Amino acid sequence: MTENFDRTPGAGRVRIKPRRPGLADVGDSTYVFNESEPLRQPRTSPPLTENTNTSEAIGGESRRPSKPHQVIHNNSTPASKVKSVETLVKTSILSANALEFYPASFSPYEDGSDGYYTETTLAELVEEFLSHLNSSPGSFEMDIESIVNMLNSWVTTEETLQELVELIYTQSTAIPNFSYTGARLCNFLSHNLVFSPASGNFRQLLLKRCQTEYEQRDVAVRGDQETQKKFHAYVLFLGELYLRLEVKSAKGPPSRAEILLTALRDLMDALLSNPVDGNLICAVKLLKLTGSVLEDAWKENGKSDMDQLTQRIENILLDSQCSRDVKQMLLRLVELRSSNWGRVHAAAAADATPDNDPNYFMNEPTFYTADGTPFTAADPEYSEKYQEILDWEDDYFPEDCEENGNESSFNDEDEMDPEIEEAFEKFCLESERRQRQ
Repeated sequence: MTENFDRTPGAGRVRIKPRRPGLADVGDSTYVFNESEPLRQPRTSPPLTENTNTSEAIGGESRRPSKPHQVIHNNSTPASKVKSVETLVKTSILSANALEFYPASFSPYEDGSDGYYTETTLAELVEEFLSHLNSSPGSFEMDIESIVNMLNSWVTTEETLQELVELIYTQSTAIPNFSYTGARLCNFLSHNLVFSPASGNFRQLLLKRCQTEYEQRDVAVRGDQETQKKFHAYVLFLGELYLRLEVKSAKGPPSRAEILLTALRDLMDALLSNPVDGNLICAVKLLKLTGSVLEDAWKENGKSDMDQLTQRIENILLDSQCSRDVKQMLLRLVELRSSNWGRVHAAAAADATPDNDPNYFMNEPTFYTADGTPFTAADPEYSEKYQEILDWEDDYFPEDCEENGNESSFNDEDEMDPEIEEAFEKFCLESERRQRQ
């Protein structure tokens, strides 16, 4: 099988001489191009114009367009279409100076509800920042300036000022535990809200709004549970407002609103006139909040209103059919008032002893044992242990060490003996270890 195999390189191969495209060799049986078949059209070719009826000849033949639509006629637009375009241009209401164009059926502010987006209202704005202050009350000092600046740009009419007062009052009495922050906000707005019409500024309109609820007190304390709940929220907000709202005076320092002092006295009478559990709990909360300030204000005016209120509470303890828990709250309130609302004056503090002063150990530090048991000044061994701690601090934190106990008071230029330096480092490490324990 291998006898006829020629191992010469290139043996058995036929070399075809290059020829011009489109021509065939008569003497050969193999053609480079077939004359009977036209050349394939290029994948991308320039558009054919109206006068281009022939193309470059290849192989002696002329190439014509294979499809009629490849020939583009300049006069292919009918006259009717031209006339309709001219009519549309004449009757169009479009302006070349318009900022943007969109179809007549399209609305750029369309949504899926009422058809249009509305601008932010004052109610939505107030609800938003009140919700923020309620969730982050610690940011009040940082955010209050920007809030007031924003409200000053909104409140420019009597209607918007009245709406703002109503919104803040409603939210301050509706949001749980927001009365304190709401009262602080009202005080700040009363001094920094610029718009002040002849009908009244922010503080005056706020007090008028509170007066509306004040006049309904006798009905509210005997209303249904929902009515009483709203009234109790109003009472606690008014108590916070009395403590926080400052009225500036041209002759002296700011003072509290005297009208609120009178209102709180009447509200207490209304609550105690119907001694049900809800009203009594509200009265206890109000006196715990404002009792010391109210008693001081009444004493300055020579009044004994707090003594009268305490007497009424003691009578309720004897005669009322309130629950056991409410009676415990009233008893503790009477004890709190008997201890001067938990306050210790400087003169009385000098003669105070653990026997005659329930707040004797109030300012002493509290320690905890290894098992987590509180170790307070009321324990018999407290003084001895506390003195040992003080002595230990004096031994391990000398005056020539910094407060953190890790740095020396020596100057950087002073050189320390290596042995002394090593001993000092061990001392500081031991001090840190004891502190962590």
